[in-house]
Amino acid sequence: MKRALVVDDQPEVCELLTKALQSEGLETLTLHASADAPEFLTESKFDVVFLDLHMPNLDGIDLLRHIRKSLNNQTTPVILLSDDQRPSALSVAFDAGASFFLYKPLDKERVLKILRAAQSALDYRHRQTRRVELRAPVRLRWGAEMIQGETINMSLSGVLLKASSAIPVGSPVNLSLFLFPHAKPVISEGSVVRIEHDNRMGIRLNNLTMQESMRLQEFLLPLIPVE
Repeated sequence: MKRALVVDDQPEVCELLTKALQSEGLETLTLHASADAPEFLTESKFDVVFLDLHMPNLDGIDLLRHIRKSLNNQTTPVILLSDDQRPSALSVAFDAGASFFLYKPLDKERVLKILRAAQSALDYRHRQTRRVELRAPVRLRWGAEMIQGETINMSLSGVLLKASSAIPVGSPVNLSLFLFPHAKPVISEGSVVRIEHDNRMGIRLNNLTMQESMRLQEFLLPLIPVE
């Protein structure tokens, strides 16, 4: 039987997650005290871990870094839970090795969607950067210049696109991704991380707001195949 670990100091969150995970056949261990988690993570192997971002003693980022250095759970999918609305929270979580970022308040449908997407990938870096091929209009603002383009593929943390002109590596940009028909674009800050032939650019997404991150996950997660 697959095993899940839930670490959150809110009992109601642990209860919701436990019911959702058990409905998928996962044996679930819940911990309210984050200080108890390292012992279990060192001694036991889990198939997925849910961590609250902000907890006393050890917060989610501290535990996540511990997991990524552990032998048993180094490649285990880790899903960070938070109601933190600071734009930097998502980037910090992914930099520390999070597979996904799930905003509170939780509901069973979103929990199971994240779970199935996490289970489908081969390792945590692949989950974070797993790309979906798609063609969607994108508009870039670089200083005073506005550049039109089209996505080639996307992940939760970045986009490969073809634009009317290239932007130097390291440049900060603002992206408007037109993913949803007849709806406002997903807007994010970004930075150019590579340039390929024919004005193709790899751009890392930075400082997504909570609302925009949820919209991006809503769009991309159903496109990731469940294996």
